[in-house]
Amino acid sequence: ECHFTNGTERVRFVSRYIYNREQFSHFDSDLGHYVGDTPFGEKVARNWNSDPQRLEFKRGEVDRLCRHNYEGITPFTVER
Repeated sequence: ECHFTNGTERVRFVSRYIYNREQFSHFDSDLGHYVGDTPFGEKVARNWNSDPQRLEFKRGEVDRLCRHNYEGITPFTVER
């Protein structure tokens, strides 16, 4: 999910991980790391947070996904 405030001045990227209709973990670009939402998710988040390459990749999603696609989605989301 990409959340925009004041155009691309403030962009937040959230990636949610869900199993059996329950969110167990998520990545929040404002925090810069994974957060466990359940006891299982806490273990998963600890594991994922221990991988510097995985964290660097996720932190870059704000630019690769959100800012990059902003121009293309603006007419459909902002100008309605």
